[in-house]
Amino acid sequence: MSAIPEFTHERVLTSMGARSGLVITVALHSSALGPALGGCRMWTYPTWADGQADALRLSAAMTLKNAAAGLDAGGGKSVIALPMGTTLDAERRRAALLDLGDLVEALDGRYRTAEDVGTTEHDMLVVRERTAHVVGLPAENGGAGEPAGATALGVYSAIAPTLEAAFGSDRIEERSFVISGLGQVGGRLARMLAGHGARLFVTDIDDRKRQLAHDLGAEWIAPEAALTTPADVLVPAGLGGILTDETIDALPVRAVVGPANNPLADRSGAERLAARGIVYAPDFVVNAGGVIHLEGMGHGMEWPAIAERLTGIGDTVRGVLASASERGITPLAAAEALAAERIDAARASAHAMHVGV
Repeated sequence: MSAIPEFTHERVLTSMGARSGLVITVALHSSALGPALGGCRMWTYPTWADGQADALRLSAAMTLKNAAAGLDAGGGKSVIALPMGTTLDAERRRAALLDLGDLVEALDGRYRTAEDVGTTEHDMLVVRERTAHVVGLPAENGGAGEPAGATALGVYSAIAPTLEAAFGSDRIEERSFVISGLGQVGGRLARMLAGHGARLFVTDIDDRKRQLAHDLGAEWIAPEAALTTPADVLVPAGLGGILTDETIDALPVRAVVGPANNPLADRSGAERLAARGIVYAPDFVVNAGGVIHLEGMGHGMEWPAIAERLTGIGDTVRGVLASASERGITPLAAAEALAAERIDAARASAHAMHVGV
């Protein structure tokens, strides 16, 4: 029997929705820096336990993301697990979102949800019917609106320091990029890179995205070719876990930087990439633009100030890569150390206040 991994979460709620009959998990990993923030993923899983495991993994990553981004927000995530082959009609989808709202409300404000893979800003309006602890509502309803543009800008800002580390120059023009996933973030990023003269190889499981490739003058490749197409940079922009030992060993690129959460199938992949001389910009630093946008709007920040923080992601990536080089560790370890420093300081401060020091 394999060892049970250490449980590091503050609280995890898993329930079968009373209205939808779907298994929903809300995972609160840490509130050391403040109420947790992390979106709701509605996706298909082989079993409900796989959905729960995804929530645990993603919520821990949100703790790192929010801490490394300098936000006073903890990490959490929610997952509505759809059985294989399930397609929700409008009524059952609404029921699932209401069930989610009840679970979020049960955490008394320690976790705030938002959109994620499989959900939209308009879905968050339904969740709000059951709880006030939801962000990323449509702009026309007084919310922060779609955060994908902010995420894409943050990723774009991370590309220059990654290129510097890999090639000694941040020049995008004529560099080649494989973009795997042309969703809300990947599509926006493709447009930005094409506009600055990059050579693009793009793919998506949705064949309708071929039109975007045509519009951008990009070369369309099959989804399974994303990890075997020679290029300067791989941009994972879909689901995570694609960088396994086998794919890393054959990866024909010099750098990996993209918005996908947890692209490494295992954290040991960071050492494997480093051993091959492939620069890896840690995902939770690179893709923090969405939460920066949501937090900034939630605190009444104007767009210029938020945009400055988004472009600052590039400075954070530059610092992480420099720290990794100086200390002889992987960029992943350097980014985790940056996040841990903030979290540990917050916990120490809270403890000091508790004991009256």
